[in-house]
Order: sequence, then C-alpha cells, then structure tokens
Amino acid sequence: MNICTSHNIGCAGNFEFSKQKIDRAVSGNRLLSMEIELSLRCNFRCSYCYVPHDAYFDNELSLDEIFEVIIQAKALGAGKIILLGGEPSIYAHIREVIEFLKSHHLETEIFTNGTGITPDFSRELRAAGVRVVLKMNSFDEARQDALAGKKGAFHIIHNALGNLKAAGYPAKDAFLALSTIICRQNRDELINLWTWIRDNNMAPYFEIITPQGQAKNNTSLELSPLELKVVFEEICAVDRERYGIEWDPQPPLMGNQCMRHQFSCTVTSIGNVQPCVGITKSIGNIRETRLKDILDHSRELRLLKNHRQTIKGYCRTCEKNDICYGCRGAAFQVTGDLLASDPLCWRNPDNLKPQN
Repeated sequence: MNICTSHNIGCAGNFEFSKQKIDRAVSGNRLLSMEIELSLRCNFRCSYCYVPHDAYFDNELSLDEIFEVIIQAKALGAGKIILLGGEPSIYAHIREVIEFLKSHHLETEIFTNGTGITPDFSRELRAAGVRVVLKMNSFDEARQDALAGKKGAFHIIHNALGNLKAAGYPAKDAFLALSTIICRQNRDELINLWTWIRDNNMAPYFEIITPQGQAKNNTSLELSPLELKVVFEEICAVDRERYGIEWDPQPPLMGNQCMRHQFSCTVTSIGNVQPCVGITKSIGNIRETRLKDILDHSRELRLLKNHRQTIKGYCRTCEKNDICYGCRGAAFQVTGDLLASDPLCWRNPDNLKPQN
C-alpha cells in the first residue's frame, strides 16, 4: 500500500479539512485525524507497497491497545480515524474496531484491496457510514495482477466494487474512492481510469509512489519528475475541460496537496508513532508514552509545522510554499532528511532535466 490521506478530490485547498481547522489544530498542537495500522498481514504483494515483504508480525498491537490510542487521539481533537494495514478487511477484529469507532462518533475510513469486502461486510460498512478507499491500478487483468503481486487480484477488486455498489456506495453519505498509484506500467490508461471513476460518481485518488519498502526494489515503476509533470497537467486539463473542476498540479497527489503533518500522525502496528507512513522515523511508542506527550515533544513535528522557516532547498523559495511542501516522505526516503526539497517535484529546476 502507498498512501496519503487527503483526498476529497474536487475542491480548493486541503480537501479533508478547512484551512481554519488546520490552523487551529496547529496552534493548539491538536489532531484532526490519525492513521493506524491494525496489522501488517496482507494477502497481496504489491510491487509498490510501503511495507517491505519481509516485514514481521511479532508484537503487534492488541485490540485493547488499539482502542486506547484511539481514545487518546479523540481527546486530542481527532474526529477521523483511518484504518491501514497490511489489509484491514482481513484483520480478525475489524468489525469490533469499526463498532468501537462508531460508538465514539468517530468518522472512519478504510484503505482496502477488497479481499474482505463481502456482500455482508459491505452492508455493515454502509450502515456504519465508513468511507472506503479501494485499490485499483488498471483496467487490464494481467497488469493489475502483476502490480498487486497476486493472481486473481483483478477479480477480487471488481467483486469488492460490485459488493460495495450493491450496498449503496457511492452516495452522499457513503464515500467511495478508488486508489491508483501513478507508475510506468499504467501510464497509458491513467486518463481513462480518472474519467471512468469521475463518471461513476467515485473519487479518484491518484498518487505518486513513495520510494520506500517494496518500491525500492521495483524502480521500473518510476516515472521521472518531468514525466510526472506531463501526467498531472494532462489530467488537470481533463478535469477543467470535462468536469469544470479547477486545481493546480503539484505532487504527490493528483488534484490535491499533502500537508497532513499539520494535523495528523500515524501509529504503526507495533505502536510506533510517525509523522506519516512515508517518514519512517519513530517519534515515540504508545506502549511507553501517551500520545499527547509524544506529539507535544516531537522535534520532527515542530519542524514540519513550521515548514516555511525550516524547509530546505528549492522547496523553501517555491512560490507554492504557503500551501505545499511536496512529499515529505519522498524527501526522507531519498535523502534521509525530512526537510529536504521534494526529489520528485517538477517545480524544482534540477528535476526538469530530461533523462538520457
């Protein structure tokens, strides 16, 4: 899985929360959302996954520990919890987690490859008001299976989509997005994928691959910053001309920007707290320290929240630096410095040189 979680495509600014809410969260050192890995267990072996395939499952959080950190996040202002994996739909206690979140009036979002999205579970998700983000990278069966690293992945995804639609997704109160990674293998069908998603009243969630985990072993997936620029501009034009939707092309999300370190964090399956899934640097562990104390004393989060003064290189002088700091995960994975300029951004003149 490769994820970033700001994605109600089609509005201006940050599409999860208003600028006013984000500013208040920053000033009060509060949360608006939190991501949590329920378990790293997964039946897919995606070539771009942020989790290495040799990841171990020892010492993962118990259900009680998951509940406790969710309560701590809610006390800090989080109104939304994003469920990650591994594959959350096959997590043994997924129904208990969803019921717990519902009982505490927390908005729930699940990123899934579709494996556990049965007709019954689809209806349960709909009844609980869970927002669903379903992985889908290609219309081509062989290509989809290859990217997922699993024969039959194409049919699993489409069965899940059919089950979700039968349960009433998408609807005003039943958000459904399709998550697509932008790579060389599906470059030729990205426009068709985007328009098909739009035409079927779902949200397209297209993102650049973060160079970590399995993606580091599959560099053939990568597009250069110059190639990414062309892709983003093509789809930006489609949205403007076909759907009347305006947005400014910038990485790492198609039609959006990621500034989630202002208002969110990630809790891994073993309790480590990270700024996001891309910045794989623990700033504390919930088994040792309460979430509030971890966030209050994190030097990394202070630097990210003060990005206009702390960010380095071209990102510091970029005309977009008031609403964008590129992908901090990509910067960290490539350079080891979470404040370095985004190595995949085409606004950086050094990245616009055609490759030989």
